[in-house]
Amino acid sequence: MLGRLIILCSLLAFCGQAAALTIYKYVDKNGVVTYSDQAAPGAQVFVFNDRMVERLDNQVKLETKKHEAGETLLIRNDLYAPVEIELRLEQVQNAVGAPDKPIRWVLPPRSNIRLATLAPQDASKPLRYKPRLRYALGDPRLQPSIHRYPLPWRGGPFRQTQGANGTYSHFTPKGRYAVDIAMPEGTPIVAARGGVVVKTENQQSGRGNNPAGNFVRILHDDGTMGVYLHLMKGSVSVREGQRVETGSLLARSGNTGNSTGPHLHFVVQRNVGLAVESIPFNFRQPVNSLPNFAVGGE
Repeated sequence: MLGRLIILCSLLAFCGQAAALTIYKYVDKNGVVTYSDQAAPGAQVFVFNDRMVERLDNQVKLETKKHEAGETLLIRNDLYAPVEIELRLEQVQNAVGAPDKPIRWVLPPRSNIRLATLAPQDASKPLRYKPRLRYALGDPRLQPSIHRYPLPWRGGPFRQTQGANGTYSHFTPKGRYAVDIAMPEGTPIVAARGGVVVKTENQQSGRGNNPAGNFVRILHDDGTMGVYLHLMKGSVSVREGQRVETGSLLARSGNTGNSTGPHLHFVVQRNVGLAVESIPFNFRQPVNSLPNFAVGGE
C-alpha cells in the first residue's frame, strides 16, 4: 500500500508540471488498484474533480408570508456563519413594492430579515413574480489578516503531493491555493486556526456522493475559513456551532470523496462577493522537510 501511495504521489507531483498528463486507473485480478500515466488493457482514464460541494438549501431559505395586504419575503440563515445574499425579482406583474434592483444583504449567523413586502396593484388579480436567490458563505466586507498557519495534523513527517495552482485538480477558484498532504488514514487532524465550526460531513464511505468526502469547515474571526477535506468516516469529533482553538482535534485523515489516495486537502477560503474562493496562505514551516513532532504518541 505504501509503495502504491508513493508512486501515486510522484505522479501527482509530475502532473503539476504537465497540464496534458493523463492518469489511468486499473484494477488487477486480485483487486489491487494501480494509477499510472501509461495506458494498460482494461485501464480507465481517471477523472479527478476535487471541488467542494456543500448543500445549504435547507439552511439558507427564502420564505413567503402571505397576508391580507399581500406577501412578505423573508430570508432565513440557520448557519453558524454570516451569509451574503442577493434577491432578484423577475417577471413581476400586478405588484407594488417590488424592488427595481437586486437586494443584497449580509445576514448574521442564525438570523432572519424581511427583504420586501409586495401588494397587488389590482386586488382582484393575483401577484405574479419569480424570485431568484443567490448566496455565499461569509462576509465579503471583512479583510483577511496576515496569518501563518501551524500544520493541521499530528505526526509525520509527511510530504506535499500537490500545491497551489496544481493543474491536476487545484485550478478552480475555490481550490486554487489548496494543498494536498499524503498521510496514512487515521492521522489526527487538528485546527490550524481557531474559530467556529460552520459545516461538517461525517458519514461518507469511500468515494461517496460528495467530491470533498467528509470535511470540517471553520470560520475564523477575520472572515476567512479553513476547510479540511477527505476525512475518515465517523472520525469528525466537533459539531456545528462549536468554538475550537488552534490545535483542537477535529477528525482523522481518510480517503473519502474524489481522493486518489489517503491524504488531507487543506484550503483557506473567503467570500469575495457572492462567491467563495481560495486565497493564498503560508504554513509556519516547510512541509517537505519536517521533524517528527508527534504529540501524545499519536
